Amino acid sequence: MSAVASVPAASVADEASRARLAAVVEMALAEARRLGASQSEVAVNVSQGLSVTVRLGEVETLEHTRDKGIGVTVYFGTRSGSASSTDLTEPAVRETVRAACSIAKFTAEDDCAGLAERARLATRFPDLGLHHPWNPATDEAIEMARACEDAARGLDARISNSEGGSLSTQEAIEVYGNSHGFLAGTAGTRHSLSVSVIAQVAGAMQRDYWYSLARNARDLQAAEDIGHIAAHRTVRRLGARQLSTRECPVLFEAPLAGSLLSHLVGAVRGGSLYRRTSFLLDSLGQQVFAPGIRIHEQPYLVGAIGSAAYDSEGVATTPRDLVRDGVLQGYVLDSYSGRKLAMPSTGNAGGVHNLTLDPGPYDLAGLLKLMGTGLLVTELIGFGVNAVTGDYSRGAAGFWVEGGEVQYPVEEITIAGNLKEMYRAIIGVGNDVDTRGNLRTGSILIERMTVAGN
Repeated sequence: MSAVASVPAASVADEASRARLAAVVEMALAEARRLGASQSEVAVNVSQGLSVTVRLGEVETLEHTRDKGIGVTVYFGTRSGSASSTDLTEPAVRETVRAACSIAKFTAEDDCAGLAERARLATRFPDLGLHHPWNPATDEAIEMARACEDAARGLDARISNSEGGSLSTQEAIEVYGNSHGFLAGTAGTRHSLSVSVIAQVAGAMQRDYWYSLARNARDLQAAEDIGHIAAHRTVRRLGARQLSTRECPVLFEAPLAGSLLSHLVGAVRGGSLYRRTSFLLDSLGQQVFAPGIRIHEQPYLVGAIGSAAYDSEGVATTPRDLVRDGVLQGYVLDSYSGRKLAMPSTGNAGGVHNLTLDPGPYDLAGLLKLMGTGLLVTELIGFGVNAVTGDYSRGAAGFWVEGGEVQYPVEEITIAGNLKEMYRAIIGVGNDVDTRGNLRTGSILIERMTVAGN
């Protein structure tokens, strides 16, 4: 167990802090220009946070953090060099720029290297409600984590052990600038509360968890609610069985369904496409999902985890359809991969922004009725996905369903298919949308997959 005294933390993103970081960026850009760089870009970030874990009622870990860093990339024509440092003093910043310039002398020419096009840089910076500092006292943080764990441990006598209740809070600011004259800063916060417990009966044990994540601490679920959900999810898994090998419908519970979107993002990301290592090569304008499926970016959702006015190159984000009526409408590109593919950046340097699969009319219970008989997956194990072929094979656990009703828990099974076929076989998307992350979807029902068991 580690412990430190709690002290009230000043915001790292007040106006004075923003001004200091902007001055560091401008100094670094000026130094790069003085050393002969034809283009340059600089990102400076500062963050602070608190995390605490309570296990079996006792404080197990307690950590206050404060980090800072600078990253510099310079271009001499089509040669580039990058360097970074955790020291933001003037001598250290100038030395970091010099190091980047020195590295650039030894790199190969690359016609696709360079800053984002000036015309694509953001000029509008709406308030997206991303910054809600929260500095709980150490005692308060401990009590919230303890209350979460106590609620889980106290719900059912079969809860025999705990992996702990945890509270985490983080505040960060990044200021980015480049030699095109772009200079902007984004501040954000992220707070979470979670618990994981273990249930036991007749020598058999099961584990599950639940968590809440939000920009604003006021939007976190109550500690007791998180604990009760985690406990319920754990005890319902007791008495799990294996299944015989079969083909059947498979329903991915919403917290797992986002992984199917992550495989899509990986397949249409520029790096995978220009390297020709994607199972969706040359699929632009093709039917890749079932008709009626719409997947789109929503970068301006107020308070959402993935919201941003610009990407990590300063390119303006924009709401857009990635998939419309099942047809692939675009790729996920930064400036470099866009040049490789002779296409413009899509504002996705650093990733997508609130990628959303539009829900259908059914909640989870409705999707179970629609499925009738099949497998509800609530846990995925391992990473058996081939990004080149789309072959999909992962360990799984969940529940066997008959007549639209859960019959019993199952474990030690494998679900398998091919992502290209799985995407086209989606027959239902739930309205139980999980909004805790950057990939937002409800539960996803796939018409048929192979389930390997006994």
